Amino acid sequence: MSGNLFIISAPSGAGKTSLVHALLNINPQIDLSVSYTSRAPRAGEVDGKAYHFVSRERFIEMQQHGDFLESAEVYGNYYGTSQTWITQENAKGRDILLEIDWQGAEQVRKIFPQAISIFILPPSLAALRQRLTGRGTDHEDIIARRMAAARIDVSHVSEFDYVIINDNLNEALRELNAVVLSARLTCTKQLSRYEDLINQLQRPE
Repeated sequence: MSGNLFIISAPSGAGKTSLVHALLNINPQIDLSVSYTSRAPRAGEVDGKAYHFVSRERFIEMQQHGDFLESAEVYGNYYGTSQTWITQENAKGRDILLEIDWQGAEQVRKIFPQAISIFILPPSLAALRQRLTGRGTDHEDIIARRMAAARIDVSHVSEFDYVIINDNLNEALRELNAVVLSARLTCTKQLSRYEDLINQLQRPE
């Protein structure tokens, strides 16, 4: 039985990364797809865990060879998802989570139309700005660019299957995990997972 493919998108500052990490901590049946990127590692980031860090030239080479399920340029850096790895893990029955933007989600749906997409929203515009400012890592011009990009991101929210408002992390996590669990319990998935049991229950005594 194949696993599910989940897409999680959000504007920068909506708390998507914190929410994804919290989900992975409580749900061992789901794995995060580690993307490739041409950007330099930030402090504390480990190659192969945060991202697979490659040169810009190497990324373009992989892109031209069709190695990526989806790829995009964001703020001057390239990001891409390995199609081979996702296909292999799904075939093993593993659920895979993609943390990508709406453009990447659009590309993924063309190849995996059965993918389940979830959009994370901040509770307000003020909260979004506060979160971006609170990072203390970006200059005001970068924050302004991210706020402008957020408006574009949110304009694509209707393309997703589920929407979660990340006001309280614990509540948003409960809702996100509910989506993941319900996807595993669809009739199609359960019929495949418990085929022997269902056949046994239908046999006459």
